[in-house]
Amino acid sequence: MSRIFFDTLGCFKNAEDSERAAGLLAASGHEIVFDADKADIILVNTCGFIEEAKRESIERILEFAPCRESGKKLIVSGCLAQRYADELSEELPEADAIMGVNDYARLPEIVKALAQEDARPDLPDQNGGGARNRVFASGEEGLLLGPRFAPAPRATTFLKIAEGCDNRCAYCAIPLIRGRYRSVPSEELARETERLAKEGAKEIILIAQDVSAYGLDLCGKYALPSLLTRLCETEGVEWIRLMYCYEERITDELIDVMAREDKICSYIDIPLQHCVDSVLSRMNRRSTRAGIERTLATLRERIPGIAIRTTLMTGFPGESDDDFREMEEFIEKNRFERMGVFAYSSEEGTPAAEMDDQIPREIAQERRERLMLRQLDISLENNRRLVGKTLRVLTEDSEGDGVFAGRATFDAPEIDNAVIFTGDEGIRAGDFVNVKITDAMDYDIIGTVVDR
Repeated sequence: MSRIFFDTLGCFKNAEDSERAAGLLAASGHEIVFDADKADIILVNTCGFIEEAKRESIERILEFAPCRESGKKLIVSGCLAQRYADELSEELPEADAIMGVNDYARLPEIVKALAQEDARPDLPDQNGGGARNRVFASGEEGLLLGPRFAPAPRATTFLKIAEGCDNRCAYCAIPLIRGRYRSVPSEELARETERLAKEGAKEIILIAQDVSAYGLDLCGKYALPSLLTRLCETEGVEWIRLMYCYEERITDELIDVMAREDKICSYIDIPLQHCVDSVLSRMNRRSTRAGIERTLATLRERIPGIAIRTTLMTGFPGESDDDFREMEEFIEKNRFERMGVFAYSSEEGTPAAEMDDQIPREIAQERRERLMLRQLDISLENNRRLVGKTLRVLTEDSEGDGVFAGRATFDAPEIDNAVIFTGDEGIRAGDFVNVKITDAMDYDIIGTVVDR
């Protein structure tokens, strides 16, 4: 039996991969530990989405490299390992094994081999046997299913409903890494939701590269509405949150279900990326500004009080000053409740990386900062309208001395705003409380518990 420590970088989808990989190892008799010093094997689950994420992943691998001097083994997995397996094999002799996103099912076998002194998994490396480490980064696309291992019961958890992506946006490397879109069968998702609820989950956050495409590969139609209806029947689950819906797939049927089902949060994450039709076309996005604004209007009409989160990109190749000014006007008009902005990152192997008129990085960053500064004011204005209202809040943490942090229905964990509130010492993480809002800041809001 080996003791394994997981260090996970990147998105929520990566975090679920780590939990399922840990579940496989635990079922094989290994122990999952939460202190690297106590581990026999350290697994770094990397991100390779954009340049900053790649750099962070490499830095983290090198941070753990000295642990090998004490006899520990080091495994590198995840998106960076999937995409750059050969390069990592040559440049990172510190890694004892390198494995991609499609090979977690082999992890118990790899760990068993590494646990044997001076042994390596009995497969040839991709470098003809000369490299110190072994590489497992197949192109076989599947679904990582099975029980998940988490450190403790928690009120909020993520549920990945699909893997891969078929959208082929010009700037995105995810299809090169994760492969084609594969939906998890609804029966499996319903069982998993029931299990999570029995373990104490009150909020289920549905994630995928594009949750709105769910079911298209299984039954030839968008099946997210029917999946949501089924999951809302789960006893114990109080909030279901949607993240990463593509605008052109937000159908009337989906909106009807969101409006009808009380358990579905009045919140939706729509990664728009841009609003200018010519830029959207070069991005290989199917939305148009007119279509986007129709969808936003319909959501706000049918689901009063809905919080709409979006992500925008500045500096895409060919983005002109006029294009950027239109984006400024777009956010001023539509006043998103939640918004993030990223400067374009040129990723090798993507069509955008070969386009003419690449925008200098400093211009893309300056445009990003301008949008975020404007969003700061919009967020404060939105928050001030909440003062005097009472919100249902999911408690996440205690700050001490009767001060707590939590989230309202229009905030996702880690990326959105917080509710800071006072209440009695009996409040615990995972409790729902009613909080009257007394003050507003740029992003967070302040309040006090009025009843539980």
